[in-house]
Amino acid sequence: MAWDKELEEKKKRESFAHEMGGPEKVARQHARGKLDVRQRLARMADPGSFREIGKLAGKGSYDDNGELTGFSSANFLFGKATVERRPVVLAGDDFTVRGGAADAAIYRKTVLAEQMAHEYGLPLIRLIDGTGGGGSVKTLEDMGLTYVPWLPGWEHVVRNLDTVPVVALALGSVAGLGAARVVASHYSVMVKGLSHMFTAGPAVVAALGENLDKEELGGADIHARNGAVDDLVNSEDEAFAAARKFLSYLPSCAGGPLPRGGRADGVERRDQSLLDAVPEDRRAAYSMRKILTSVVDKGSLFEMGKRWGQSAITAFARLDGWPVAVLASDPSFLGGSWTADAARKVERFIKTANLFRLPVVHFVDNPGFMIGLEAEKAATIRYGVDALNGVYRSTVPWATVIVRKAYGVAGAAMSDHTRFQYRFAWPSGDWGSLPLDGGIEVAYKAELEKAEDPAALLAQIRARLDKVRSPFRTAEAFMVEDIIDPRETRPLLCEFANLAQGRLPS
Repeated sequence: MAWDKELEEKKKRESFAHEMGGPEKVARQHARGKLDVRQRLARMADPGSFREIGKLAGKGSYDDNGELTGFSSANFLFGKATVERRPVVLAGDDFTVRGGAADAAIYRKTVLAEQMAHEYGLPLIRLIDGTGGGGSVKTLEDMGLTYVPWLPGWEHVVRNLDTVPVVALALGSVAGLGAARVVASHYSVMVKGLSHMFTAGPAVVAALGENLDKEELGGADIHARNGAVDDLVNSEDEAFAAARKFLSYLPSCAGGPLPRGGRADGVERRDQSLLDAVPEDRRAAYSMRKILTSVVDKGSLFEMGKRWGQSAITAFARLDGWPVAVLASDPSFLGGSWTADAARKVERFIKTANLFRLPVVHFVDNPGFMIGLEAEKAATIRYGVDALNGVYRSTVPWATVIVRKAYGVAGAAMSDHTRFQYRFAWPSGDWGSLPLDGGIEVAYKAELEKAEDPAALLAQIRARLDKVRSPFRTAEAFMVEDIIDPRETRPLLCEFANLAQGRLPS
């Protein structure tokens, strides 16, 4: 038949491509406890859905007659796939071919993967392993020259961050441009004990006199706590599951319709445990995550960035099936005070919510910005104001639940007060320009010094001020819109989520 010879050569070349770096290097990859790139692509995608683009790209070897004798495939693979039945662009580095170094690859493949995601409005998932674009000394020797650094296609990386969801999974040791590709994403994940990330690896850093192994220099626990990556998981399969979960809350591109989930959890569900969720002792901690889990659709809370900026909780969830961005204080960590890291985390999260038009629900228990010498050294006020400005720049519908404390400038970051306040306070609400507890002795110092029984007078003053600080006094002046039974929180927020769909920015 016509073209039999050519079709046979196509099969031969594809067979070579499936060998990746060869049996020995693939076995070495597996011996490290790592999947190879084709296994990863298959597990990330819906079964059988991955269609590779550019499988024939690589470097062929030929005999004296010009016949193909061998073929080394490019170490970057990409294609179209579906994830949870939604089309995506899926890309992966092949560490078995020159350690994933991009200057040993065909860079146009990387560029086209980014372009495809942008031009077709598809989420992009990067499976990164190796320098993923960084240099290789051996390659430079083969070239016979060095070159001025440049980043082919980086303009598309930047553009994708403004247009489509980008997920990056670090599935090995990544350095240089590979590390940059991890953090240039909306959601990034490392695998404990398997992933490492560096600007430069241990061998290079040793020249500075720092003799560290991979784990000490750039282990997953380090970067999950400093905010360089969003999540830390225990296996590659958990990383794939996290990517699927993250994408399930987002549209395929900025401005696209929000994906509504199931609605089996009743809108009118009222959880009795919410009545006891906040202790009467204002200094006592409690679990904000239990409150969130109770209020949102069952099983829908998906937290990201849990290990850094820990006084702020950032998560996705659903209300009556609609995805929302959930921002909350964690009173069990520094009383919920916003540190510099917490403020950075909040600002980044709000930007993501705005980009993908997710309504924000903010659960507030914020006693203010963190204070003290270390807080000043960390420029807490600088990052705190950046987060505050992010709240005021937000364009999506916003609902606020004041669970307990809201003090000072940080407390005012609960919402943009110039817009309609879709806001509810619990009876445990406690707010003001500053905490009363810490200022009583200062404000009444002269009276206390003159008193025959300072302790008794202090108790009387506290009792008077407790009446003044009652949230119902604030409601009388309509300076808070509604004080609600905590059990009403879910029905009211579901009402908000449904109304918000008609007010999403275009």
